[in-house]
Amino acid sequence: MEWMMGLPAGHVTGVPGLSRAAQLKALGNGVVPQQASAALLLLLPRLWEQLHPELREQLAHVLAA
Repeated sequence: MEWMMGLPAGHVTGVPGLSRAAQLKALGNGVVPQQASAALLLLLPRLWEQLHPELREQLAHVLAA
């Protein structure tokens, strides 16, 4: 089932002692990595523009290090 979420085989189903119901719950509550990536790519530039200029400058300095 992991393959439908873009995860490697056994990422959840290979965990010893995890019942089928627990596996489905874990997968059902998870965020698909591609979905999370798309959300971050869309939202981070908007957030960056809304930050106070001083904070943007400080963060840019930290990220460049």
